Order: sequence, then structure tokens, then C-alpha cells
Amino acid sequence: MDKFDKAFVHPDWSAVPTGFGCLSGKSFAIKDVFYLSGRTNTAGNPDWYNTHLPAESTAPVIQRLLDEGALLQGLTVTDELMYSLQGENAHYGTPPHPTDPTRTPGGSSSGSASAAARGLRAFTIGTDTGGSVRIPAAYCGLYGMRPTHGSLPMDGVIPLAPSFDTVGWMSASQETFIDVGRALFNSTQPAQGPFHSIKLAEDAFSLCESDVKTALSEWLSTHIPGSPQRVTIAGEGLAYWAEIFRIIQGKEIWEEHGGWVTRTEPNFGPGIRERFETAAKINTEESASAANERQRFRANMLALLGENNLLVLPTVPGCAPKIGLTGSAADNQRKKTMQLSCIAGLAGLPQVTLPVPLEGNLFAGLSVIAPPGRDLDLLEWLAANLDK
Repeated sequence: MDKFDKAFVHPDWSAVPTGFGCLSGKSFAIKDVFYLSGRTNTAGNPDWYNTHLPAESTAPVIQRLLDEGALLQGLTVTDELMYSLQGENAHYGTPPHPTDPTRTPGGSSSGSASAAARGLRAFTIGTDTGGSVRIPAAYCGLYGMRPTHGSLPMDGVIPLAPSFDTVGWMSASQETFIDVGRALFNSTQPAQGPFHSIKLAEDAFSLCESDVKTALSEWLSTHIPGSPQRVTIAGEGLAYWAEIFRIIQGKEIWEEHGGWVTRTEPNFGPGIRERFETAAKINTEESASAANERQRFRANMLALLGENNLLVLPTVPGCAPKIGLTGSAADNQRKKTMQLSCIAGLAGLPQVTLPVPLEGNLFAGLSVIAPPGRDLDLLEWLAANLDK
């Protein structure tokens, strides 16, 4: 029963459809950072719940799904204040991985990934700032999307780092996954014609564990049409750009939540307080320099993609980590993962992750990045080119 399922923090919160559309008959759940009228979010931390008032209105992006006929059933667990990729929460527990109870589902949209992967909901909604939809989707064998930054409204969503924050979604069904995108964009993105070529990011693939690289290469050769052109994204190395991402993100997070953290002194689980303390030390000069570098990276990515090219890369370097991973092993895993997930975030690009099975009933993800504003074209390309 959902009441006792660790994917949910508020399993009984619901909203009935307000219209009829392509999502009629489908149930969904949302990460506990989206406003529902009259309800108070936890954002993954009890002290947040205790220091905030109920929402006055429902987040527009959630209302859009209700208008398309979907039935909302429950709010899902998130890592604390969305500031983790681990998928563990010291207060509300670790949502189950769909196939291996010793592993995390990934985060921060952990409960959303867990619920979708275990078939509890047709699709789920999360947020993606630094990979919080793409990463758990990959670990749990789901389709997942981070849209073009700014393409979907973030009103009524608890922010983390606004220049990176996006609404994302996940589903075990390719058809449902694409239908959610059609419902969310709802003709706001006119078709811009076919994609001309596919490029493969060699420096991104070099970060993968050997078994993941083999599985992705085999999957790519049998599912993606054509022979991709091999390219290098970053001559400076992707670690350099992950650090640029960390600086900008940390500065924005402290600007958003530093006041609350200082006033409230919330009870945080392992690692969360330390991240806020690190973010507080990022100075203006450091963040301004990183912001300039970000513009350079975005320009390079736009030139690489042009108007009609796609880029394929791994979503994650390995399978889902074991629960309780700490120390240097956890740090190394996070750093390698961020080298992959920072790419779309820094450039504001749409990215989908596609499920790729591994041995041992585990999963990785293959990602496809498109030019900005071509989210719906990317989804239609998937519908036309991939087996359901």
C-alpha cells in the first residue's frame, strides 16, 4: 500500500483531473517541492515543513497535467532541499530501488523515480538542477527528461539554483513519457524540421565504467539510426566545467536558502549541512568569473549542436550506488557523475535519458541532447526512431 511505501511522504494528497486529454486515465505523483493549494511541502526536511505556510495555489505545471486528464496521487520523497544526488533521506528514508534493495534510486527526485520504476504510477514529476531527474531515471531504468531551461514554468516550485532549475518527468513507458511532454508543451514549441546528424561525445564516454561503456555502445549501435560523428565537448576537460557548475550553483543555493538555514539551524542529515557551509564560502568574484566561463561553454555547445544536430552521451558513469556509500568513494562517484550532468545544465539544453539494461538486473542511461527550444522535436524524434 502507498501509505507504507517509502517512495511517498504524502501518499494521500491527491487532485482529480480538471480536463480531458492525452493523459486521461493515467496516474502520477510529484516530488514534494511542488505547491498544491492548501498544502505545506517538506522539501525533504521536517524543519522546512514546520517553518512554512500552506501554498495558496497549485503550481501551474501541475495544473497543466490535471487539465490534460491526469490524476494526481501523492507527493514523493526528495533528498533534503534537493541538494544531493544520492537518493537517501535521513528523515523520511531511502525510497526503494526497483530491482536491488541494497542500492539507492538516486536523487534528488528519489521517490519519483522509485514510484515510476516500480509501476506505482504511470509517470512522475521531479525537478532537475544538477541531474536530479536524469540520474535517478538512469539508475532505475526509466525514460527521463530535463527540458530547455525556462521552457516550463517554475512558479509554485521550491527553488534551488534558479539559473539551473527545471521541471522534469520520468516514466517506465516510452509512450507515456512522450505523451507527458506533449501535454506539458502543448503546442508552445512549433516543429522546426528534422535533425540532420548525431554526434557522440567521446570525452563523456571516457568517464564510464567499462561494463557501462560496452552496454551503451551496443545499445547505441542497435537503436540509434546512423553512424554518429565522434566529437570532444571540452578540451579543458569535463572536470573543469563541473567545477564551474559547482561554483555557480553553490552561490545561487546560498542566496536562495542561506537565510533560512542561518535563522532556523535545521536538523540536516549527513552531508547536507556541509554542502551549505561550502556554498556559503563562495565569493562574488569567484562566481562572477564562473558565470563568464559558463557563457563561453554555452556558446561552444550551441556551435556544436547548430540548429539541427543531436549529441549522445552517457547519463551516468555507472549503475546505482550502494546505500550508505560515504567518504572518497561517494565523492568520486558524485564528481564523475557531475561531469556528465553539468553539460546540459550549463548550456540550458534539453536532455532525455533512455534506459539501458546492465548485467545483474541493473541499469544505466544513454542521453540525447538537442538544441535549445527543440524539446518537443526531440521527443517526436524518439517516437519515430526508437522501438517502444
